[in-house]
Amino acid sequence: MPVAVPQRNMLVALLMLPATLCLLGPSAAARAAGLESLLMPGKVSRAHERQEEQCALCHDRADKGRQATLCLDCHEDIAADLRAARGMHGRLAGIADAQCSACHTEHLGRDGDIVKSTPVALDHRATDFPLEGTHQVLVCSACHQPGRKARATGSACVDCHRGDDVHRGQLDPDCGSCHGQRSWAGGRFDHSRTNFRLADKHAQASCNACHAGGRYEGTPTRCVACHRPDDTHAGARGEHCGSCHTSKEWQASRFDHGRQADFPLAGRHARLNCGACHAGGRLEDPVPRDCVGCHRADDMHAVRFGTGCGDCHGQDQWQVPAWDHTARTGVALPDGHTQLACHACHTDAVERQPVRQTCADCHRAEDPHGGALGVACNDCHATSGWRDHIRFDHDLTDYPLLGLHVLPTCAQCHTSRAFRGAPQDCHACHSRDDLHKGSLGRDCSACHSPNGWKLWEFEHARMARFELAGAHAQVACVACHRQPAGVVELPRDCASCHRSDDIHLGQFGPQCQHCHSTLGFQGAKIQ
Repeated sequence: MPVAVPQRNMLVALLMLPATLCLLGPSAAARAAGLESLLMPGKVSRAHERQEEQCALCHDRADKGRQATLCLDCHEDIAADLRAARGMHGRLAGIADAQCSACHTEHLGRDGDIVKSTPVALDHRATDFPLEGTHQVLVCSACHQPGRKARATGSACVDCHRGDDVHRGQLDPDCGSCHGQRSWAGGRFDHSRTNFRLADKHAQASCNACHAGGRYEGTPTRCVACHRPDDTHAGARGEHCGSCHTSKEWQASRFDHGRQADFPLAGRHARLNCGACHAGGRLEDPVPRDCVGCHRADDMHAVRFGTGCGDCHGQDQWQVPAWDHTARTGVALPDGHTQLACHACHTDAVERQPVRQTCADCHRAEDPHGGALGVACNDCHATSGWRDHIRFDHDLTDYPLLGLHVLPTCAQCHTSRAFRGAPQDCHACHSRDDLHKGSLGRDCSACHSPNGWKLWEFEHARMARFELAGAHAQVACVACHRQPAGVVELPRDCASCHRSDDIHLGQFGPQCQHCHSTLGFQGAKIQ
């Protein structure tokens, strides 16, 4: 609002009055200070209380724009932040052209708040300590103590977390080098920065597994310092476990048994633990090198074959001996015999008794023929199996198999597995198939073929003394022979069969052939 001229002149006079009084002497200056006190708009804050009577420390009568400079003359720490562009003041946008009074107001009384902001609205990202993780949910007083400047709060982890330090200051004071801001758990300490790099199982161990009681300095690096209770050798092998064992596991030993003990481990030996041969874990004690030194209890031969088990057996398992039966005995094992265990033929495992070599020597109990066919089973059977490729040649007997006879199994003709004394006449097997009920004899082959019952041949003219001619040749047997069983002597005159066909009613006698032929009744020849 514009000021009236008389009022403006009075205001100028009042402002000039202190300077005039200064020129008049000390007593006048004292009176001027009292005058300024009269013109003060209000008491200053408790922080500036000691400077309340020294207006010139904060105000420049001649240049009001220098007020911010006067503030920084006292607040040197803020001035340093502004020059270095750090801290909350140094990071504010447009801070170079701003006046302190834009944010801070004085003369509000001793308990007045000279900061025109609230802590809740403060964006901590504008400070040198952005809040992350669980720091974001903390109240201000958790870090900033009442009555102290906010900038006086330290930013090092230990400034707040010294009481949480389980390491008791033994490690880097920068907790963030291992821990994150979300939780103390899950530290990411790089152990390779020490003189003991963690590998394999060591990398999976918790810190306390090696650093007992949270002591991290002076931890010994020798294996036995931690693994003495695990030492099955009771110290007999020294303290350098790494010369044989790896950090992956105890069992994966890299001890070269062939080079260092002059006994290469092969087969199942390579999978054994040391204690299987070295009782009590004492590797220095001498261990016998021959097989029976360890396997005497496994030797079913009771040492009768000597102590060199390796002559027959391999190192993978006892049951599959590396033994050349052909080379050592002169007897080759054919087909299915190669898969048999030794005791299948050698019933006494501890003796070198020669085994008889005929089939019946081993298979007598399995012989269904009861010895009737001899002892050479291989005359008919293959060694790969009893039922594989049975090769008996029936043609070499006095009854060759012809036609359909090759299809039946042996048991269909031979009621006994002795296969001897089987009858050879047809009727012995085919009595049920005989429509003639035995009336034509037992030798079916006189008419029938072995290739099938319906394939038969009967010479009627020769065997019945009645030639079948003309239409007679097409007539079925039963047309004349009403009873299939038995040898029946039928009359040979025409009327005996054709009486019902005789249109002459017997007037010309029973000899139809005098006029008719066997081709048919039509076309009679009348003379």
